Amino acid sequence: MGNCFTSSSSEDNTKPKSTAEIAPFNYIKPSITPKSTTGTINVSLYGPEDCHVTIYLQHALLYKHIPYRFINHETPAIWISNDVLSGTLHEMLAFIETKFVEPKFNKESLYATEPRFFDDIDITTPFIVKVACMQHRGMEYLLANVVRWAEDLKKRGGGKWSSDPSVGSPRMEVKKFEEFYKGLLEVLLEHAQMEEKVIFPLLTKADPGLCKAAHQEHARDLPIMNGIKEVIKSMAVLQIGTPSYKESLSNLVTRLKSLKDHCKEHFEDEEKNLFPLLEAIDQSREQQKRVLAECVDVSTATHSCRLKSILQGLPPQDAMQYLDLIRTCGSQTAQRQSLRGSLRGSECYEPPALEPWTTLLAIEIGYSEAKLRKGGDHL
Repeated sequence: MGNCFTSSSSEDNTKPKSTAEIAPFNYIKPSITPKSTTGTINVSLYGPEDCHVTIYLQHALLYKHIPYRFINHETPAIWISNDVLSGTLHEMLAFIETKFVEPKFNKESLYATEPRFFDDIDITTPFIVKVACMQHRGMEYLLANVVRWAEDLKKRGGGKWSSDPSVGSPRMEVKKFEEFYKGLLEVLLEHAQMEEKVIFPLLTKADPGLCKAAHQEHARDLPIMNGIKEVIKSMAVLQIGTPSYKESLSNLVTRLKSLKDHCKEHFEDEEKNLFPLLEAIDQSREQQKRVLAECVDVSTATHSCRLKSILQGLPPQDAMQYLDLIRTCGSQTAQRQSLRGSLRGSECYEPPALEPWTTLLAIEIGYSEAKLRKGGDHL
């Protein structure tokens, strides 16, 4: 995990993973900075780390198989060799496409040179089905991660420090684990709420009782989710390394595995038996957009502070298509207007003034900011 694309060869996959690789990078500071980029081309991505423009560009670079260095900055920009560009999202995507032709951006995922609208996308599957299924994949990824992390904690018995010092002491690691689980729980609950408030009513209107089993499955998993939360809380007060602490770790792994299996089974059942029925409901594209807009409204955290985590579980082209879908659904709410604006780029981010970008250029080639401000060498 981290900010760079890494090899996924079978040789790499057989190597034991450190805790930092198992745990989501949002909660563990990466201890390794990538040392190489494709060929002799240096690529750097600037921007706020939680900005939707930045997230989109990260997945675009991953899709192109381009390692890059990420630098947190107030304004998104892309640096490739000696060329730097800041502007709208689509201008920066076109810039990437001209520098790295292959693989070409998937036209179903995005246009690199012009804004995306639903009328431009040849999609037969209802928009909400695509979004719900991609959320399923993202949640499966997060569930698999949290299970692997818990298994690693159990293997070390709770009392041994991680081989990666960036996670801190055992007590600090449990705190990071608790924070991650809270985020995962928030996403799971918002997804269930989205289905119960938007998707299921569409189906029950056409056929009452159709979603009864799905409602029951949501209710079944809630005690499991809350039980896991209580186990993690108990670990925070137990003496690390004691038999009681180790028993709690074993209990935690068992419960998380049960939740993971239940969710996988539930997702598969919905995708096989419920979601195909949405295609039988005759909806225009405008109606589909309104339905999707309701879903985005319900899933506030999923489409703000938790968005980056969800997208980690998707192939880059799917992550970009997910962002394309949610940004063009249309709404008057301030939350979604902000989301749509940040993705379009021009509404939220103005092209930078000269001085901030001379500073950025100075960082890249070794000039000092002070020298520039004193009217030193021009770039």
